[in-house]
Amino acid sequence: MEGQIIKALSGFYYVQTKEGTVYQTRGRGNFRKRKLTPLVGDYVTFESENVTDGYLLELHPRKNQLIRPQVANIDLALVVMSVVEPNFSSNLLDRFLTQLEYFGIRGVIYLSKMDLARAEDFTAIRSGYEKIGYPVLFSTDDEVLRTLQKYFPQQLVVLMGQSGAGKSTLVNQFDDRLDLATGEISEYLGRGRHTTRHVELHPLFGGLIADTPGFSSLEFPLMELTTLPKLFPEFLKASQHCKFRECQHLNEPGCHVKELVATGEIMTSRYDNYLQFVTEIKNRKPVYGK
Repeated sequence: MEGQIIKALSGFYYVQTKEGTVYQTRGRGNFRKRKLTPLVGDYVTFESENVTDGYLLELHPRKNQLIRPQVANIDLALVVMSVVEPNFSSNLLDRFLTQLEYFGIRGVIYLSKMDLARAEDFTAIRSGYEKIGYPVLFSTDDEVLRTLQKYFPQQLVVLMGQSGAGKSTLVNQFDDRLDLATGEISEYLGRGRHTTRHVELHPLFGGLIADTPGFSSLEFPLMELTTLPKLFPEFLKASQHCKFRECQHLNEPGCHVKELVATGEIMTSRYDNYLQFVTEIKNRKPVYGK
């Protein structure tokens, strides 16, 4: 039989078939020998005599996967960023977007808790990211939930963003039957408690959504320095007019990216974050294979 893993918990993999039946399975021992780890979102071949005692036989090829959170075969990511409590972080947003570009996943930005801030303070953010090509939705928009629903049919959507940004609360607004865990903000840390303990796919609006833990920081364990500028769409577009083909947009003469930053056509915050990411990759400790 074939199906898709919709939940992984305590060594069990819950596989849903096209007919909608969910089977509890375990991975075969040779998975470990072959260094294969099934992920939520994986399409698999499995065998089972009943719904509680099955075994995975084969993992099908993945089109993509994320490391944090561990989900495979993602079509779209809904990046939820709070504007206050915790405060908006362009650095964290750009970390998420850079990862999505690296793995070839479409991103939609959702700014939550706009009722606690002035919408006009974020119009520049909205226009800046929409100019790059990322849809930006405000939680105060009357039609925002209806607009979000249009992204779901036949899609596996990952919900990601800041801890405490209201990801689970948003999903519960979509469908309160999901009853996903929500948590308050720690006043001392200014971060949310990690209320989501495991990754699970839930049917929603004709697609699937993964409610995943939030993160207050993201590193770059896989990205190479030469790859990073290609993960900023507006940099990639502007680089066609740079003097050097492989311009890194740092100290090279004739850099069109830096020219557009100076004129305000590329957001200064994006370029500043890019420079920080460059430094982090340069200072990254090497990972040696076992």
